[in-house]
Amino acid sequence: MAASSVPLHHVGGCFSYPRREREYHHGRGWSPTPRASYPLRPINASVETPFPLFQPPPLQQSPSQLEPADPDFYKIGYVRSMRAYGIEFKDGPDGFGVYASKDVEPLRRARVIMEIPLELMLTIRQKQPWMFFPDIVPIGHPIFDIINSTNPETDWDLRLACLLLYAFDRDDNFWQLYGDFLPSADECTSLLLATEDDLSELQDPGLASTMRKQQQRALEFWEKNWHSGVPLKIKRLARDAERFIWAVSIAQSRCINMQVRIGALVQDANMLIPYADMLNHSFQPNCFLHWRFKDRMVEVMINAGQRIKKGDEMTINYLSGQQNHMLMQRYGFSSAVVS
Repeated sequence: MAASSVPLHHVGGCFSYPRREREYHHGRGWSPTPRASYPLRPINASVETPFPLFQPPPLQQSPSQLEPADPDFYKIGYVRSMRAYGIEFKDGPDGFGVYASKDVEPLRRARVIMEIPLELMLTIRQKQPWMFFPDIVPIGHPIFDIINSTNPETDWDLRLACLLLYAFDRDDNFWQLYGDFLPSADECTSLLLATEDDLSELQDPGLASTMRKQQQRALEFWEKNWHSGVPLKIKRLARDAERFIWAVSIAQSRCINMQVRIGALVQDANMLIPYADMLNHSFQPNCFLHWRFKDRMVEVMINAGQRIKKGDEMTINYLSGQQNHMLMQRYGFSSAVVS
């Protein structure tokens, strides 16, 4: 493939189920399910086997097992100035991932493989006053009052879930299209969506207790803010608790924390970054994320000096230096690489 942007006739995809230890595929055994079906899907994260704390990596996927996905996945991004270079989004037995479409020789400088503009992201400042980039919440909309009622120290995921649900409801918002490519409740690997039977099978009683508290926390927040007296413009965002808890699981498992400069402001932000959120996890990643101030872009870049072969998977490290219990809480995986 030439070094130019990925052409529109190529097809792409999204996250996948976990590959524990070496790399983690971010909550997807995906198929393009219509948006309208998401609120109707029951939470059902049941699995055929228990959740062992440490799991061995799967066998390496054969290139023949990988298939390209829906062409619309590229088109909706390219229309809004997202660009990808020398990569392909592919689906396999373990879900979606990002793969090199050509050999890359090691260079002394990092190399860009994706550019995602700010306008496609959902971003909330980590500290008060809450600021959104881009600012898609109009003055006086009740979703801001709900966001403003959250605990500034602990409820970043609830705020991001509210913003995500609001974006789904806006006809002019990119995420109403991108939402078609997110995993539904029964496809997501987040432990927030685990059933009681799933949690009882965990080898870590402390983790199971933590996840029960997380589930209860999300449920109580929904009950408080989605009661029968709320305006229709709020009620339709999450007509049932399952819809809201699903949104929180998406926020937890796909959030990227970055420091960004916008104008004269330097912000620590919680961000949902489309396309970049499909990079799977590795403790030896070959890519990293960089904020490009001059035109408000997140760049996905290959590490300087990194040799990439055609067909290699492109990965980043989600939570560098974090302990296993944090990785399990956010993503549903752990590794012997960390304690």
